[in-house]
Amino acid sequence: MQAQPIRSIEMNDERPTSRISGFFKMSQEERYRALIDAQILTEEDVEYLRPSGEIGFDTANHMIENAIGVLELPLGLGLNFLIDGKDYVVPMAVEEPSVIAAVSHIAKLARPSGGFKTEYSGSRMIGQIQVVGASDWDATSAAILENKARLLAVANEFEPGMVARGGGAKDIRVRLIEEGKYQSMLIVHLVIDTCDAMGANMINTMAEGVAQEIEKLTDGRILLRILSNLCDERVAVARCRIPFSELGWRGFSGEDVAKGIELASQFAEVDPYRATTHNKGIMNGISSVCIASGNDWRAVESGAHAFAARSGQYSPLAVWWVEDGHLVGEIEVPLAVGTVGGPIRFHPTVQLVHRILRVESAGELARVMAAVGLAQNMAALKALATEGIQRGHMSLHARSVAATAGALEDEIDDVVKHLLKCQDIKVDRARRILFELRNSQL
Repeated sequence: MQAQPIRSIEMNDERPTSRISGFFKMSQEERYRALIDAQILTEEDVEYLRPSGEIGFDTANHMIENAIGVLELPLGLGLNFLIDGKDYVVPMAVEEPSVIAAVSHIAKLARPSGGFKTEYSGSRMIGQIQVVGASDWDATSAAILENKARLLAVANEFEPGMVARGGGAKDIRVRLIEEGKYQSMLIVHLVIDTCDAMGANMINTMAEGVAQEIEKLTDGRILLRILSNLCDERVAVARCRIPFSELGWRGFSGEDVAKGIELASQFAEVDPYRATTHNKGIMNGISSVCIASGNDWRAVESGAHAFAARSGQYSPLAVWWVEDGHLVGEIEVPLAVGTVGGPIRFHPTVQLVHRILRVESAGELARVMAAVGLAQNMAALKALATEGIQRGHMSLHARSVAATAGALEDEIDDVVKHLLKCQDIKVDRARRILFELRNSQL
């Protein structure tokens, strides 16, 4: 299908109102009419917005508030993955060129030496309950810990289904926080095994439920009751070991490539400015699988970055070193992901993604994601340590630019060739090239 032209918007002082009373109660057609009347959308915009794919308006409206349409992302497949002796085809939803090609390439390099080996620490997460204003913190802490068994039983009454599956509240811990000018507070950690669910709603429900009982044990009061996205007891580890013989690349010997990746890794290990970009590349892979599988990539990313800073300095999630003629890599990353609940229940494409993945548990999905993150990281470091990141990235980026400019399938290759030749890979330039091609001027 031909790309839709981008409609320019004239900016002036006559901005449309953002106050549309009762919008959330309106039907699909009523919302469109209200937006047209408010001069926020045109009739053409409305026709473009009408959901036409697997997610109809009703499904979108159940997923979020004030829905008006669906924003799609390309869905592709990471190939060649051998993880713990099993083959995986990994769906990835991402708009950035080269991500899927990069992970597939590294997974292919890792296959002959056994692919990726992974571990998973389990699915425990933390619900936090904030106690403020108590007169005696030692007595408050002691009272909570002395009543641990009863408090755990109360918490588990709120999620009997999870308990029946072997999960539920497993432990209670307390932390006294006294930070200078700030008011002292006691933080109760309710440790919960969420099994195959990401578990945010369950954790919040249990934390809120048990908070009432905790408040009875103290003369303080309860304030916040919410999960923590720093899930440092829900960590996936992936490793790979690739011989120099597999790493030769465009005139670089395998040993040179390996040593270049090692030095790039060391750069990230000592410098948080580099570590930030290093980890962003890792999340290119992990977040793409999160989105495709219907998981909360924002929670995963916040947890990963907090985990990277747990030593007091922001550090890389993955590291690489040379050992006995091999390049060795390891990633350790917290991954609160699920295979049940959320969009998985009603999103047809997400359900299809899980059928393609063929994972049997949240832990298995986390291990796959860790392997993808490690592969993505190596691909970026390999490019940086050899020809640079731009050369390979730009050819794929040029294809995206050509499509955005309106090039049809049989025109894209020619537009890309001219974009790369002039090294001005922008939509306006692509449109000019396309116009000239169609008028036989190139």
